[in-house]
Amino acid sequence: MSVSEQQLAVITEQIGREPKGLIKVAVANPEGVPLVLQMRSLLDDAPFPTLYWLSSKDLCKAIGQIEGKGWVKEVESRLQADTELRGAYLQNQKDYVARRWELMLAEDKARIEELGFTAMFTRYGIGGISQWDKVRCLHMQYAHHLAEGNVIGALMDQEFELNLRRYSQ
Repeated sequence: MSVSEQQLAVITEQIGREPKGLIKVAVANPEGVPLVLQMRSLLDDAPFPTLYWLSSKDLCKAIGQIEGKGWVKEVESRLQADTELRGAYLQNQKDYVARRWELMLAEDKARIEELGFTAMFTRYGIGGISQWDKVRCLHMQYAHHLAEGNVIGALMDQEFELNLRRYSQ
């Protein structure tokens, strides 16, 4: 999915600036409004380990409210208590790392290796987190969920019905 001029204008409005490192719109609503962006892994020789970026103002607001209720700590407790959930989440982390390498531009991959960042891109998972049994950012979890599928995002859909809402911006 490429980025149209109209989508670029919407993205600029959504995030409050012109995006740096945008590769494509990974997920859009049925009207073409961007919800999730796929990003480059290297910007001006600085590592950017976030593959999927949530751009939707509506989703960001809804997820911010969920974070404000302390749900991150609750879901982290579940990850510690539920071995099946933890296993699925750890697999999501591994899949994210593999997918980031797979989608990475060849020139970024070569430069990352040249700059010595390879280990970091292997260690950092969703949201740039190195402790894969923790949840750093629900926004990035949900962006990954919309783009590829993710157990934390699926829980958010089940408990907060994010997937049933209409997102127009």
